[in-house]
Amino acid sequence: MLQTPYYLIDKARLLPNMEKIARLRDASGAKSLLALKCFATWSVFDFMAQYMDGTTSSSLYEVRLGREKFGKETHAYSVAYADHEIDEVLAHSDKIIFNTIGQLQRFDTQSAGHVRGLRVNPGVSTSDFDLADPARPFSRLGEHDPDQIATVADRISGFMFHNNCENADFDRFDRMLGHIEQRFGFLILQREWISLGGGIHFTGEGYPLERLAERLKRFAGENEVQVYLEPGEAAITNAATLEVTVLDTLFNGKHLAIVDSSTEAHMLDLLIYRTSARMLPDAGDHEFMICGKSCLAGDVFGEFRFPEALRAGDRLSIQDAAGYTMVKKNWFNGVKMPAIAIRELDGTERLVRDFDYHDFAAALS
Repeated sequence: MLQTPYYLIDKARLLPNMEKIARLRDASGAKSLLALKCFATWSVFDFMAQYMDGTTSSSLYEVRLGREKFGKETHAYSVAYADHEIDEVLAHSDKIIFNTIGQLQRFDTQSAGHVRGLRVNPGVSTSDFDLADPARPFSRLGEHDPDQIATVADRISGFMFHNNCENADFDRFDRMLGHIEQRFGFLILQREWISLGGGIHFTGEGYPLERLAERLKRFAGENEVQVYLEPGEAAITNAATLEVTVLDTLFNGKHLAIVDSSTEAHMLDLLIYRTSARMLPDAGDHEFMICGKSCLAGDVFGEFRFPEALRAGDRLSIQDAAGYTMVKKNWFNGVKMPAIAIRELDGTERLVRDFDYHDFAAALS
């Protein structure tokens, strides 16, 4: 048995997401690129590449990783490129998407022979959390004025719209795409490709995949463009767990269990968005607050129920630990970084990466 803590990627749980992505591509013609900002654990890229068309990135290092480890098509995007990195970004990408007209103009000469696009901010989104809302007031994410965009339209062949966030409602997606068509339709008609970004939870249970496929196919046909999607969470939801061990228990008005992991270091989004982790099983007569081992007072995974009282040595599986977890893990408090393991389709498990003191020391100076 592997030593905890470790992230366990289960290919049998990843496979249904991949199959839905492939079904959507076949039915709609839309290509899907893995959003590396969400998930970049490249040990399963060979498996995912059988179902997806490539990767999309948010930085130089991500686009290079996509080119070297995933292969297939690579889209480069960044909120801002630096002078010293633009040539390497171009070398590793098939398409480069600029965030602003200013960046497009600044790197016009270097990128002149490249497939270029521009991020467009339609001014609407599905985010209910200001921190993650690309259409928040004074947003820096993309150009919003159609007339201004028209002045540089001859330099680009495509647009990227990214305004969905955890959107599991097809009708809401449909309305927002209609808004984009109404406001930017005359510009879209002159392009060769359109990326509609990520945040569309079309792999979720009960999502009307056929309706989405029809809408995307209609959008592509009416505008004569190749459509791209950039699934992140949709690609890896429920595909991994964070395996931990109870180190201690105590009672302080509630039953508490301290595990060999940390939200701050290993599942940071739980703190950022003030949400609870998911635990299986979560049923029984014994309720415990599961706490991380860091010195942060609020390092808490959540409160869950168990069939038996927890005690030191018990193993727990924290669910849905793939998206925005491994890419954000850190060395806070020097807590041991979780290893990474893969469960193959035949049920066998293998360790693909471990971290030790030397990794901790090397990350500092």
